[in-house]
Amino acid sequence: MTTTVRLTVSQALVRYLAALRAEVVQPDGRTEILPYCGGVFAIFGHGNVAGLGEALHAEKDRLPTFRAHNEQGMANAAVAFAKANFRQRMMAATSSIGPGATNMLTSAALAHVGRLPLLLLPGDVFVSRLPDPVLQQVEDFEQGDVSANDCFRPVTRYFDRITSPEQLLVALPRAIQVMTDPAQCGPVCLALPQDVQTFAYDWPEDFFAPPVIRMRRPPADALELADALDVLKAAKKPLIVAGGGVLYSQAWDALRTFADTHGVPVAESQAGKGGLAWDHPLNLGSIGVTGSPAANRAAAQADVVFAVGTRLQDFTTGSHALFGNATLLSLNVQPFDAGKKRGRQLIADARTGLGQLSAALAGWHADAAWTAANRDQAAAWNARVTELTTRVPKDTL
Repeated sequence: MTTTVRLTVSQALVRYLAALRAEVVQPDGRTEILPYCGGVFAIFGHGNVAGLGEALHAEKDRLPTFRAHNEQGMANAAVAFAKANFRQRMMAATSSIGPGATNMLTSAALAHVGRLPLLLLPGDVFVSRLPDPVLQQVEDFEQGDVSANDCFRPVTRYFDRITSPEQLLVALPRAIQVMTDPAQCGPVCLALPQDVQTFAYDWPEDFFAPPVIRMRRPPADALELADALDVLKAAKKPLIVAGGGVLYSQAWDALRTFADTHGVPVAESQAGKGGLAWDHPLNLGSIGVTGSPAANRAAAQADVVFAVGTRLQDFTTGSHALFGNATLLSLNVQPFDAGKKRGRQLIADARTGLGQLSAALAGWHADAAWTAANRDQAAAWNARVTELTTRVPKDTL
């Protein structure tokens, strides 16, 4: 017989989040078991204070609450936490009904384009619909089944509205699954009607003992790997474009090894900054609309552009005008991003995929003149940056 414990929806939600643990790999290689949810940013008001607020207060020693003063700011901070932890941990953000929730929309979009985990817990209108109006009543009054929180649907990877307690048994693990899947990763939204937050239910006790989360690092498919190897082996003037996926995968060592071993210059998207040391001899700097002359020149001259962990957005590609006639090869864990621009795709974790490629490319090297020319371009660009950022005007001395 299953043992149960009687809790409200809010209490069950908070207890589940407090119990989550993740295996976290630190930049120095150490592995630690840490709370997956680093805490909850909150602004309390209509829709979340009596239910979720009380539950958070009761569990404050296991799941810290950080009171904020602006919903967008706190949700942005939660996104930054996820990025700083290379997607291995996340934070939640809860707001009041209506305007408080809509203030988090841009943050949801930020997490969505960055493929970063964010748990949004906005208060929602009463499922009974008896209290009317609620707060500013920003919803369309001709659609009773729609609230302001439906705005989150296009900017989240998973959305659900909890209208009865037992739904949480499915929705909450599903939300965590999305945030911890390397391909699906992004923001999720669980809209919490104010009255449902306080509904009691007999929860299975084993619901609050979830397994330790371990991030998957999927390898490349054998056929896609063979195709990628053919593309690279035929290249004379390849260029790597390193994106945020290099950081999320902690693939900086693999990227440096690949560049050094095979003589391939590296340009970085804005999200990929730091994937390769800025003063590495083959680091050409940022690419795209806000990129360096060295990186954009290489992109125009390359015969193969090897995109690693980048979503190839328009600022990176110059609306695809930068790459000339190059063959595009995209290594990405997200099939949607790997298949962009009609390129050749290699769906895999960035670190794992780079390792597989490098091992199979033993003896292959980019054209020596291409490598040397880009070393010179990188050195010239870094010298120019140093000149511009360290010059002191004479009249200030």
